[in-house]
Amino acid sequence: LRSASFPSALPRSTAPSMVLFHVHNACASNAGSRAATRRHVDYGRTYVVRPKGRHRATIVWLHGLGDSGASWYQLLESLPLPNIKWICPTAPTRPVALLGGFPCTAWFDVADPSQDGPDDADGLEASAAHIANLLSSEPADVKLGIGGFSMGAATALHSASCFAHGRYGNGGRYPINLSAVVGLSGWLPCSRSLKAKVESSQEAARRAASLPLLLCHGTGDGVVPYKQGERSAETLRMSGFRNLTFKAYNGLEHYTIPEEMDAVCKWLTARLRLDGSRA
Repeated sequence: LRSASFPSALPRSTAPSMVLFHVHNACASNAGSRAATRRHVDYGRTYVVRPKGRHRATIVWLHGLGDSGASWYQLLESLPLPNIKWICPTAPTRPVALLGGFPCTAWFDVADPSQDGPDDADGLEASAAHIANLLSSEPADVKLGIGGFSMGAATALHSASCFAHGRYGNGGRYPINLSAVVGLSGWLPCSRSLKAKVESSQEAARRAASLPLLLCHGTGDGVVPYKQGERSAETLRMSGFRNLTFKAYNGLEHYTIPEEMDAVCKWLTARLRLDGSRA
């Protein structure tokens, strides 16, 4: 198992030599098999960063393949966003086709991290529902958002499509009113049906057009290639998500850097109308 063969959500501060160790901790060899039922999914530990000031927004942040909510909890806690509550869940452990069926923490099964790969609709729907459930008990006056890295970004974008459509893929009503979605080094799953979903009603088109999206991608990404990020942004725009910002980072590989996180902070402050200096 090579550390560069899959999207791991590790902050830049994690040394490259630690990547394989980190993933083996998250991917337990006795965690299950392909025979596991789809109906019962055990999610890992959820980490919460409480707002240091007035609670004005809550964002669920999703890690990448093989990671857990813990590493992003540490990074998000350090950001100068005192009015945001961060919820960092841990994905269930499941066999992953990209890793030859090796059990690993993953929001859905993936064989190819691109728009061209097969979509695990059941896994994506289950994760979207879990994320919505995490946000469902937040106060009514608090703005809600979803963000993520790599596979977490793909899952966040799937939730954005559910929000725009107003429904999950199985027809159930999507219950959350999203105010912002952020995707770092990710890709757009279920892209082939997105345009039809957005065009299914005037309400869906309105929600898609008004939802602020921020996508960031490094030009040196060898795990989820930069062209996939660029293509995902274009597909979203062509499907009606017009309030989209795409930022490229020259030479950045499959991790995040302070410059990128600074851009995320500024974008969230502007889009969510947060005042970082307010208590």
